[in-house]
Amino acid sequence: MTQPFRILFLCTGNSARSQLAEALMNLHGQGRVVAESAGSQPAARVNPRTIDVLREAGIVWQGHPPRGLDGLEQQHWDAVITVCDHAKESCPIFPGQPMVAHWGMPDPAAVDGSDDDKRRAFRDAMLLLGRRIDLLLALPLESLERLAAEAKLRAIGTG
Repeated sequence: MTQPFRILFLCTGNSARSQLAEALMNLHGQGRVVAESAGSQPAARVNPRTIDVLREAGIVWQGHPPRGLDGLEQQHWDAVITVCDHAKESCPIFPGQPMVAHWGMPDPAAVDGSDDDKRRAFRDAMLLLGRRIDLLLALPLESLERLAAEAKLRAIGTG
C-alpha cells in the first residue's frame, strides 16, 4: 500500500480558507490525499462562518484551532499550497522539497456588508476551493513526474 499524498494548506490566520481547503480535501481525497492546514499569523479562533458553510454542505468540521507553522516544517509534505498572498510571501522553506503552489483567492472574512454578503463570500470561497481540489484529485499524482505535477498544481491556482 502506498502512502497518501500529503498536502499542507497555508494562509494567514488559518481561520477560513485553509480550514475550508483542509476539510474539503480530506473529504474528497478519501485517504488518497491527506491535508492539514496552518497560518503564518494564526487567528484566535476558526471563523464561525467557516464551520457554518461546511455544515450547510453536509460536512462535519473536524478541524483544529488555528495554528502556526511550529513543527509542521519538520514533517514530510508532498505539496504546500498557499491560499492567500501574505502566506505566499511568508512561506518558509520546507525540507524534502515539496511541490509548492499558490492558489490565491480573496479572504471571505474580510468582506464587509450584510450577513448575506458575508455568507455568500464564504460559500464562494468554498466553491472555488472545491473546484480546485477536484482538479487536483483528477491528476494522476502517483504517476506524474514531480516537475509536471508541480506545474499542474500551480496552473490550478491561476484558472
